[in-house]
Amino acid sequence: MEPKTDIGNIRDLFPVLAQKVNGHNLIYLDNAATTQKPEKVIRALDEYYRTFNANIHRGVHSLAERATAAFEETRETARKFINARSADEIIFTSGTTDSINLVAAAWGRTHLKRGDEVILSVMEHHSNIVPWQLVCQEKGAVLRVIPIDPRGELEMDTYMQLLSEKTKLVSVAHVSNALGTINPVKKMIDLAHEAGALVMVDGAQAAPHLDIDVQDLDCDFYAFSGHKVYGPTGTGILYGKKTLLEEMPPYRSGGEMIEEVRFEKTTFNVLPYKFEAGTPNIAGFIALKEALEFAGKLKKDKTASEHENDLLQFATKTLKEIPGVEIVGEAEDKIAVISFTVKNIHHYDLGLMLDAKGIAVRTGHHCTQPLMNRLGIEGTTRASFAVYNTNEEITTFAQELSNLIHKWKR
Repeated sequence: MEPKTDIGNIRDLFPVLAQKVNGHNLIYLDNAATTQKPEKVIRALDEYYRTFNANIHRGVHSLAERATAAFEETRETARKFINARSADEIIFTSGTTDSINLVAAAWGRTHLKRGDEVILSVMEHHSNIVPWQLVCQEKGAVLRVIPIDPRGELEMDTYMQLLSEKTKLVSVAHVSNALGTINPVKKMIDLAHEAGALVMVDGAQAAPHLDIDVQDLDCDFYAFSGHKVYGPTGTGILYGKKTLLEEMPPYRSGGEMIEEVRFEKTTFNVLPYKFEAGTPNIAGFIALKEALEFAGKLKKDKTASEHENDLLQFATKTLKEIPGVEIVGEAEDKIAVISFTVKNIHHYDLGLMLDAKGIAVRTGHHCTQPLMNRLGIEGTTRASFAVYNTNEEITTFAQELSNLIHKWKR
């Protein structure tokens, strides 16, 4: 069933949304953490295990050939989803974290040396900080950090000042998971290339919302996770320019990534298999094809994209009317994510109280502790929206939030 512009029809495609939680209709506002899965994705998982469960690439029997064909169809779908030149540039990983670790290990350990610099931003997810910290410590390279302004936007003047002949790589989020800020990555990539540096883009939050074209961006690496784009957990995509991937050594070793093994020497497989050691999440990647097709059609649907933006604007206006609520991060260019604090109520307590009303939000530092330190707060409550959310849900969420704040004051 194809996604339709009617939001009620789209909601009907997601079985989990039709349940009650703690006696209330579920209002799921934790989409930046993971999106819910449409029926077609769930069916694809079930069909694989029920009808053609087999290992891939190595068997000549019918089930193995069917599984391999379905698995590789996802690679081509992922290529189209981000407009890569070749399916050889699409590496299957377990998620964005795994993808960034792959680049840090395989490219970073090979190319970084003492005195080189890697530029990140203060709003990065820990998964785009720690891998670079580790490789920089190992190689004697230096991390540089782009600050943000009070609106939650990168200070581009400072970024330009940080770029130098020492800069070897810039690794930055396309979209902030904590603030929803859409960063000007195309401009950042152009500036980095002028300085002779490569660019890695963390697209985990961008993939569900933005139309991604890696050739237009001209990024060197791009990563996103399947589970944030209506797909299964444990699936991810790493795009890399073919010339870069070809010169990088393997990240992990074992089956599939080899061409020939001898005790004297092992030679490695061609792209993309050089980076795909061991049996992957076959069922997950087969189902990911359905998710990417679903998400791709939604992103090209003007009504759907306008609906997400309307949700953001309506939620922002509604929350601002509640005394004690302070929105954190109001960039001009945002996806449908709102982080906020409530005066005198800890975000963890707020999350528990909202859950009692059937409302799922995220609380904490959102794996962005350096950002929270920069903002001078411990954490936030985050409401993040997907195309299946509605203004009615936001109204209920705001009413319950207002009631909780009023009761807390008493």
